[in-house]
Amino acid sequence: MTGVAETAGKLPIKMLHDRVLVALRREDGERRSTGGILIPATAQVAKRLVWGEARGVGAGVRQVKVGDQVLFSPEDQHEVEVHGEELIILRERDVHAVAAERIEESTGLYL
Repeated sequence: MTGVAETAGKLPIKMLHDRVLVALRREDGERRSTGGILIPATAQVAKRLVWGEARGVGAGVRQVKVGDQVLFSPEDQHEVEVHGEELIILRERDVHAVAAERIEESTGLYL
């Protein structure tokens, strides 16, 4: 896989330098507490990290590949709309963790 995000019939987007293009997971919107209370996506919560899928990576990115799940802070992002989809641009240094099948060293935790 290359570091180019592609959409059928659209121009490809090449991420530059150490940038990562990320799509948020759908389930990171509304969620339920352990007591069953629905918490809307707009609710202010103490600094909560979120998971997303890497859609494109720049040439300077070493640890993240297209398709990897990445953990990051919503405060360290720049939102952009590409072909009607809300995406986020991050620097690689703003990614806290990577989840992928190719990772050899493991913490013992799995998604």
